[in-house]
Amino acid sequence: MTSPFRIARAWLGLSLLAASASLPAAAAGPESEQAAGRLRLGWASADITPDRSVVIAGGSAARISQGVSNQIYATALAIEATRDNGPSDMVIMVSLDLVGVTGILYSRVQERVSKAAPEIDTDKIILNATHTHTAPDQGTAPDLVKMHAQHGIDVPVAWAKWGIDLGVMPAEEYIDFAAERIAAAVGQAWKARKPGGISFGLSYATTGRNRLTAYYNGTSDMYGAANRPDFSHVEGYEDHSLGLLYTWDAEKKLTGLVINIAMPSQVAYGSRISADFWHETRNELRRRLGEEIFILPQVAAAGDQSPKVIVDERAEQRMEKLTGRSQMQQIGIRISDAATSILPFMNASIDFRPVFKHRVDQVELNRRVITEKDLTTRRSTFHNRQVESVQETFDRLLAEYKKMYKQFEEHPELKTKPGWFVSVTATHWLLARAWRTLERYELQKTVSTLPVKVHVIRIGEMAIATNPFELYLDYGIQIKARSKAVQTFVVELASPGGGGYLPTQRSVEGGAYGAIPQSTLIGPEGGRVLVNRTLELIESLWDEEK
Repeated sequence: MTSPFRIARAWLGLSLLAASASLPAAAAGPESEQAAGRLRLGWASADITPDRSVVIAGGSAARISQGVSNQIYATALAIEATRDNGPSDMVIMVSLDLVGVTGILYSRVQERVSKAAPEIDTDKIILNATHTHTAPDQGTAPDLVKMHAQHGIDVPVAWAKWGIDLGVMPAEEYIDFAAERIAAAVGQAWKARKPGGISFGLSYATTGRNRLTAYYNGTSDMYGAANRPDFSHVEGYEDHSLGLLYTWDAEKKLTGLVINIAMPSQVAYGSRISADFWHETRNELRRRLGEEIFILPQVAAAGDQSPKVIVDERAEQRMEKLTGRSQMQQIGIRISDAATSILPFMNASIDFRPVFKHRVDQVELNRRVITEKDLTTRRSTFHNRQVESVQETFDRLLAEYKKMYKQFEEHPELKTKPGWFVSVTATHWLLARAWRTLERYELQKTVSTLPVKVHVIRIGEMAIATNPFELYLDYGIQIKARSKAVQTFVVELASPGGGGYLPTQRSVEGGAYGAIPQSTLIGPEGGRVLVNRTLELIESLWDEEK
């Protein structure tokens, strides 16, 4: 494995296509001259691949890493607008090849940045995850310590999430490992700031698809079969647009791209560390644009989206054989085609003095109400095909888990068998979901809201808006369609994360995995509040000029 830590050179130059024309930068209108400022931009990258085995995140059972397919990275872009009149403003956006951004990772990055670079306002740092399911786990699960204590289970705190010591790098140790490198990339990007400009554009690539299949009986299922006689339709919308933000140095040479796409990086699975299709995408873009180009991925609202092809699965597999390209390679080519096809026009519309504003706000959302019916109705779920109530699930799994845990305590030699941990961690994962649902039923009697952090950024006539959820696509479409900005990037799984899925009412009624009470802290009512408050915040970035 290569070195687990690399900070790339932070300021680059490379030649553009010969056909690219050079036109004057767009000028700020009279109403925005005071808000417009000279941009200073800096890029950096850090390798956050662990140097020993970890638990891989994503899925309902632990997976222990068995090597590295390709490195995972933190990529940072620092943007500062220095104004002639008035204070400057800034943001540092950091994309992580991880499943999500936990609160503990976010806070530890902030702590390290504050110590190393106190001039940086750490509230202006945004961490977002690409949602790869082949990256290290960050789950510390302190709440499950309470569950274990209630039932006389002596699990080390470091392994509370999985219910048993798995004998590899614990999540909190990886968090410290990664936080040090992410903070270094933030500092490096900030120090690398130099005069530059931006341009933004819209392109298209067929990549993500809605992963929920709906049936004539009114139910829906995640990755359900579409070749059944009762298959009715795909439950929701798909968005194949790409939001593209290009950064340029003072000589109008391309330095990096921000790519906003409504699809999580979930082609890969298994036991090898990987950045998923972003590895192939970076390779393809660097082949075309230069090895030193920076690529910062963002996942748009995509809680119900996936790269998996459901309807045309056999045809897609045939095309992979005919072309000799894997699905990840094909996605990389499609994204690269979309990004490079508009490059000459982006080079001709660089803005060196855009209006730049950044607001951070805390939005209070009503928690999804857990009803007595939710707890008592007997049903099966995607991960638990037994028909039973939440309480029945908890009681059954608690007995099964305690029995397995005792066996491993009495016979530690069982841990030498390949895959020994799969059954016990899968049982504990489902047990924890049932317990948390029961706990939320009691918690809602005294706590009815959940505060979430939202960032909104204006760069010229475009906007970026973040949220911590696996936000269903409909909400992102609503934000984009109603936004004051000409073009809006919605960024899910942004710091600090942990909000869970935020489903639509349609999906709640269908009962698919991401819409059941066990998967959600916020329901459709909260989704509408989030949309409306996000739009108000975006609007405020324009209203202040009136």
